[in-house]
Amino acid sequence: MKVSRRHGSATLHPRLHALSCRFGMLRVHSRGLVTIDLQCYEEDNIAQLDNLLNALEKKLKALLDENITRIKKLPALVRGAKVDRYWPTADGRLIEYDIDQVVYEEDSAYQNIKILHSQQYGNILVLDGDVNLAESDFAYTHAITGKGKENYAGKEVLILGGGDGGILAELVKQRPKMITMVEIDQKVIDGCKMYMRKTCGDILDNLQGDCYQILIQDCVPLLKKYAQEGRTFDYVINDLTAIPISTTPEEEPTWDFLRLILDLSIKVLHPTGKYFTQGNSANLTEGLALFEEQLGKLSCPVDFCKEVVCVPSYLEQWVFYTAWKK
Repeated sequence: MKVSRRHGSATLHPRLHALSCRFGMLRVHSRGLVTIDLQCYEEDNIAQLDNLLNALEKKLKALLDENITRIKKLPALVRGAKVDRYWPTADGRLIEYDIDQVVYEEDSAYQNIKILHSQQYGNILVLDGDVNLAESDFAYTHAITGKGKENYAGKEVLILGGGDGGILAELVKQRPKMITMVEIDQKVIDGCKMYMRKTCGDILDNLQGDCYQILIQDCVPLLKKYAQEGRTFDYVINDLTAIPISTTPEEEPTWDFLRLILDLSIKVLHPTGKYFTQGNSANLTEGLALFEEQLGKLSCPVDFCKEVVCVPSYLEQWVFYTAWKK
């Protein structure tokens, strides 16, 4: 027999051992599972609640004559807090971060933008509920730019997305000929240049520098224009979005967008150039396989390789792709 016990926070009613306006529930499930849930307020005496749980555990052991095979106590879930600390991973696991402050929040024409402070990861950029990048996540920037194996000096570089400024800030150090960064959402840049400076430094303070320009616009019309003009880049870095996790109807618009970006990016890639992009969680094998199928269906044939990298704030292994023309 298994016993699970946990306590979270909420409201509810009088009943728990000298505690008023609180709630406890014991459920006996099929297959020998018993759960005990206690819901309380943040200001409650947690030691008193733990004592109550310990007493219930002893009582159950006595009643069941030592037939309990395993006991697991889970940390409290904090509900209704001013700052949301729970964010899902790409493969559907719920992560509790040590977030203590919302430092920036805006709704743009494209998405909800939050920058949250974590004691462990620094400030974290969250777009539409997805953790994008934390100040601790140089591993992401390192991976999507070739892991230090590329020479960007004197090269033409195109960054799609990248509004946090991390990729741009790293590449300008290598004295490229010109970096063109195309970001659709000015409000992402506004937030990051104030609250993600460990990632972007001062690079977002100006939309143009000696070897870079930041264009605030949709990258699709620009890519089409570049393709028509025959313009090419030594490196194209796609930092727009992770690949979809499935082919459900809800994901189809994202796949359509991804296919379009892929095809246009390869069209503007120099014959000896490289295309870098993120994939998704290493656990999402179906989505990754579908993406690799798309790489085989482009108007221009490509080869590719991939690498799995641990990005600290993601708390999961992340796949990055490099593609080049055959």
